[in-house]
Amino acid sequence: MKTIAIMNHPGVIFKETALQELGQRLGAMDFRILYPEDADDLLGLINNNAKICGVVIDWDSYNLSLTQQISALNDRLPMYMFANKNSALDLTLRDLEANIHFFEYALDVACDIANKIQQVTEAYYDKILPPLTKALFNYVNAGKYTFCTPGHMSGTAFQKSPVGSLFYDFFGANTMKSDISVSVTELGSLLDHSGPHKEAEEYIARTFNAERSYMVTNGTSTANKIVGMYSAPVKSTVLIDRNCHKSLTHLLMMSDVTPIYLRPTRNAFGILGGIPQSEFSRRAIQQKVDATPGASWPVHAVITNSTYDGLLYDTDYIKQNLEVKSIHFDSAWVPYTNFNPIYKGLCGMSGERTEGKVIYETQSTHKLLAAFSQASMIHIKGDFNEETFNESFMMHTSTSPHYGIVASIETAAAMMEGSAGKRLVQDAIDRAISFRQEIKQLRAESDGWFFDVWQPEDISTTECWPLKGEDGWHGFRNIDDNHMHLDPVKVTLLTPGMDKQGEMTERGIPAWIVSKYLDYHGIVVEKTGPYNLLFLFSIGIDETKALSLLRALTDFKREYDSNQRIKEMMPALYALDPDFYKEMRIQELAQGMHEVISKHNLPELMYRAFETLPKMVMNPWAAWQKEINGDIEEVYIDEMIGRVNANMILPYPPGVPLVMPGEMLTEDNRPVLEFIQMLCEIGSHYPGFETDIHGAYRKADGRYTIKVLKNYH
Repeated sequence: MKTIAIMNHPGVIFKETALQELGQRLGAMDFRILYPEDADDLLGLINNNAKICGVVIDWDSYNLSLTQQISALNDRLPMYMFANKNSALDLTLRDLEANIHFFEYALDVACDIANKIQQVTEAYYDKILPPLTKALFNYVNAGKYTFCTPGHMSGTAFQKSPVGSLFYDFFGANTMKSDISVSVTELGSLLDHSGPHKEAEEYIARTFNAERSYMVTNGTSTANKIVGMYSAPVKSTVLIDRNCHKSLTHLLMMSDVTPIYLRPTRNAFGILGGIPQSEFSRRAIQQKVDATPGASWPVHAVITNSTYDGLLYDTDYIKQNLEVKSIHFDSAWVPYTNFNPIYKGLCGMSGERTEGKVIYETQSTHKLLAAFSQASMIHIKGDFNEETFNESFMMHTSTSPHYGIVASIETAAAMMEGSAGKRLVQDAIDRAISFRQEIKQLRAESDGWFFDVWQPEDISTTECWPLKGEDGWHGFRNIDDNHMHLDPVKVTLLTPGMDKQGEMTERGIPAWIVSKYLDYHGIVVEKTGPYNLLFLFSIGIDETKALSLLRALTDFKREYDSNQRIKEMMPALYALDPDFYKEMRIQELAQGMHEVISKHNLPELMYRAFETLPKMVMNPWAAWQKEINGDIEEVYIDEMIGRVNANMILPYPPGVPLVMPGEMLTEDNRPVLEFIQMLCEIGSHYPGFETDIHGAYRKADGRYTIKVLKNYH
């Protein structure tokens, strides 16, 4: 509903009466009228209600300072300033550029003013709607009859079936009407980049500081493959961040290229660190090329930025020092970085183009902006062949894209434009830092134990906090100063059991238990490690959700301290195996799991497992070819040393491959196997705590098998 806020003036009759008449007239035109008490009330109303489409203000009472504050929240919001004949209009050119409309207090003119407000409101909506979304809305409102796909014909087919009608009612009429065919020519084409689709891509490129942008409707997994297929010809060599998402492993399985891996760090918690600066040097890369059969100087590099745990690189350093033709920053988790100064120099599209190189950045619009699932973007800076790139784009993109997903990408960009977008990102940052401070305070006030936060001691400054070698809080060994920065909106909580220096304590509470408890209480954790929980404070997190999380954490502590039975504390877990959990209490469960982890010496596993990479016997493409030809067999995971893996081995989350297809674990890599065995052991001992491991298959006896290549030992 269209909502107007009117600052009324009780006691001033000629003003009050005129505004009452205006309010009545606007109400008759289906506007909802709200009456804030003062300027603070008005600003709070605008900040918390995006449906407000205009404000009415007395010029004599509030003047310019209030209009400037309103513009800072939404620089396109119409403001209607009422003045009398004696009002002093002390205006500058900048003031006139704001969306301000002046009226004089008078009786019996409410109809004319209301009509003007209606016109301005329609122009406001027209202005804030991006091009493709506007065209889609107009098409739906036109109500055309189609004789083309999709078969549900704007939802009509669904309403001819009982189950279909339930489906229709759930998703709504406009969802059905906006699911349309590519035959609708007035909307242009996502594949040909024409019409409103082209306008949308140009709009997104301007918003995200790119020279060219593409919309992808099958997630950043697909966006990554599009970029890789174009950038890495067959038989070429590519640099791949070992923190890569599994979609990049699938790219390597699809294309006959030689990967050379950039080895990042890990800390004792298993938190993903960055790639040391030394790995980007020409000398280090040449050594990898010389040691890899069939390798040549790489033509392309893929860097994960940010890491799953929220570490951002100094991207300017990488752009300038990495000697490859093109660099792809997989920034799936940080589509908001262009909209706040704390991320300057820490994202792919930061700054100007890099001479002689093409910079790509892929972003999951749906992850931390407001878009439908599968919504993703590709941003590009530098010279590339658009026609050839589009062939790669079409290779991986449906000829029947979902227009709702496409429009949501564009809408997410529109939400980020101007002061409103900057405010949304700043609010998310502020809320995350406030939550961090609340945890610190509760920890200081708690008896015994409480959750800790993985962060610097001093978080009083709003910034991406730099990691320094001499600081102990991060737990990484021998890191480069100011090379990596912690994003404040990625909040990692630590549970008892391991200190920040990687020493196991006598008693502990594995984070998997806390995560399970939170899930049963309606809170879903993004990622859970042995003693760490990752929470994402996106623009969609409000104070209610943040406080609900705090309450759930304090509830867990209270129930843990009173040593509740599993049956009462987590009945859903109890239901999985009532015999096993019959008399078990929470402290017994936590300590038993903690002792399993301690037995495997987790901190040392985390450090040693990533010191050396498995041996590459063949590239992932060659391994996949052997698998689809049936040249594989299953062996128990305990027997994988000395065997060549057919598939990647990947615990999820975080979804980072431990072993790639075509790689062999040697005795030097035994810590990798021991880490996987630890995860399997916990799952086999404690029902409900099985880890999802891609490439490993749990059998009826609880043991795991993997697929390996035949005749390779």
